[in-house]
Amino acid sequence: MDEYLDQVIWGNSVENYLWFTGIIVLSILFKRIISKKLSRVIFGVFKRFLSEVEAIDKFFELLIKPVEYLIVLIGISFAFNALSFPVPVEGETGFQEMLNLFLQVSIIIIVTWIVLRVVDFLAYVLGKQAEKTETKADDQIIEFIKEALKIVAVTFSVLFTLGAVFQLNIGSLIAGLGIGGLAIALAAQDTLENLIASFIIFLDKPFIVGDYINVGDVYGTVEKIGFRSTRIRTLEKSYLTIPNKSLINDTLDNLTLRSYRRAKYSVGVTYDTSIDQIKSIVKEIQEYIDQHQQTDENGLVKFESFGDSSLNILVLYFVDTKQYSEYLTVQQEINYKIMEIVSKHGGDFAFPTRTVHVLNESK
Repeated sequence: MDEYLDQVIWGNSVENYLWFTGIIVLSILFKRIISKKLSRVIFGVFKRFLSEVEAIDKFFELLIKPVEYLIVLIGISFAFNALSFPVPVEGETGFQEMLNLFLQVSIIIIVTWIVLRVVDFLAYVLGKQAEKTETKADDQIIEFIKEALKIVAVTFSVLFTLGAVFQLNIGSLIAGLGIGGLAIALAAQDTLENLIASFIIFLDKPFIVGDYINVGDVYGTVEKIGFRSTRIRTLEKSYLTIPNKSLINDTLDNLTLRSYRRAKYSVGVTYDTSIDQIKSIVKEIQEYIDQHQQTDENGLVKFESFGDSSLNILVLYFVDTKQYSEYLTVQQEINYKIMEIVSKHGGDFAFPTRTVHVLNESK
């Protein structure tokens, strides 16, 4: 048996290959068990944040997969240490050195992935707490801080990789960018402008997450404010991404901040409607709007104009709500009542018509 294990194949004994295979197989077989154990260790650090079962499930859901990859990668690293590789020619990079660089970079990437998942978890827990408050400003702050922490984590990871793994002098590298750095800065001008705009939005608060806004031809609800862009859900349920610079430079109307929503339209009745009928219709519509619980006393109902096919009655009122769906409900109630009032007074709604008079030349 010993003779078999001591046989050398491609510079390594059979025993070394068995150790190599065994370590990788064990790391794959026990990755879930070890990842759960390691996740429970991390769980202990953040235990005070985990007051709900849902949060606990979310914690393990976020961390299990990256921790599993980390366990397997560490197993692969130990497995390759059980093998011997040819000594490289002087001045050349050997296979073992390249492999070590690859494994080190991979481990740093996975650790960064774990850190980003922890940031997502903390943002998730804080978001649950923010849902209990009436204001949406805290939701915006949480998203902003989450994105900032992720950028810091990734930046630190890249700099750490360049400095610790590739042995580069980060200070000299940054100082040596020179004209190249200036070119990069010019190329990233739009990104920098959007980044500055995001800070302006965060500090000035022209809108927050959940607000219904109008910018240019776009109407929608703000779902996320990022470092570069803002995500808006339109009435058609499409998901628009607008650069923050455009939101700052263009005229923006925060419709959520309106104390009232205005409704203005014309009601056309037929030309055979008498003066008394129109007066009664206008008076009763005015009284109904004034007495409605969700309108103010600034409503106007006036006989406005003579149209091509109708006598036009202007209807204008303000609904005391910020919710678009509730505004539509109130408008619907008033429209139903207008139909009842017009019918009650013997009127009828006009539609486009044309009367043709034929001249009888024989007379």
